[in-house]
Amino acid sequence: MTATEPQTTAAGTVAPRPAATMVDVRNVHKSFGRLDVLRGVDLRVPAGSVTVVLGPSGSGKSTLLRAVNHLEKLDRGHVSIDGELIGYRRVGDRLYERSAREVLRQRTHIGFVFQNFNLFPHLTVLQNITEAPVGALRRPKAAARAQARELLDRVGLADKADAYPRQLSGGQQQRVAIARALALEPKVLLFDEPTSALDPELVGEVLDVIKDLARTGTTMIVVTHEIGFAREVADTVVFMDGGVVVEQGPPAAVLDHPQHERTRAFLSKVL
Repeated sequence: MTATEPQTTAAGTVAPRPAATMVDVRNVHKSFGRLDVLRGVDLRVPAGSVTVVLGPSGSGKSTLLRAVNHLEKLDRGHVSIDGELIGYRRVGDRLYERSAREVLRQRTHIGFVFQNFNLFPHLTVLQNITEAPVGALRRPKAAARAQARELLDRVGLADKADAYPRQLSGGQQQRVAIARALALEPKVLLFDEPTSALDPELVGEVLDVIKDLARTGTTMIVVTHEIGFAREVADTVVFMDGGVVVEQGPPAAVLDHPQHERTRAFLSKVL
């Protein structure tokens, strides 16, 4: 699923060229009081790839996602997306925090799907999806509505445009949340345990939508406990524990032949 483009080797044969890095996390630290939640995390996510982050509760997975779109300010390190520092600007050898308006602009390029949906209960499904494109991107309402209906069809909810969130199942609400994130045409999509708040019988319908996005080459970072999903969809599996990346690599390597004891112990409990 990782996008590549060919390059000619010295021998004249054509070999794949690795895709450019879309998300670049460098030496990221984050503490809450005396609790060190992220302790020097490094992560590279190529454009068009799917990275699945696994780990026990409290390992720093969700905080890492929130750091990527600057919902959490960093104590040290930095994050860049498509070569642009997120939340900060560089002047000489120092970083300065961007204005709230600049951060909001940057977030329009970063789709975020929360575990608890975060839909506006007083707005219809269609209004939930069109609010950000109209308000943040100044798109014409008619164009935003047309795009929203296309996205609802894509996630299998074409008939729910005029419904309110309370009238939908949890799985349907999460699919609306995915459509809402896609409406901004983001460079990268972040999923924070998108199925953890769902009844077991509703998990599959949400994972199917995410799998479809993966097939289209959407750059994604997915925090999840769904090992089968990671095995099927991920280009890279990252295992975190204690605020650090313990192990990362292709699914077959990390899930079937983990090199670290902490990874083996975690997988033995969830497989």
